[in-house]
Amino acid sequence: MKKADVVKHFGNESAAAGALDVTKQAVNGWGEIVPEGIAYKAQVITGGALKVDPAIYRKIKKNRMAA
Repeated sequence: MKKADVVKHFGNESAAAGALDVTKQAVNGWGEIVPEGIAYKAQVITGGALKVDPAIYRKIKKNRMAA
């Protein structure tokens, strides 16, 4: 799940942080991709309006293992 999609859905980083029960600093530090656990939380909280793409996280894990 892309950070930009999460922030757009909630309106801004502060609102996303509040909805997901994390700090604004955490949101700011995510990079392009939301951490997997937070992505699933966002999917649940939004009733599926934001959807996790498991392939993104498999690719990240595969790249980490190869490094």
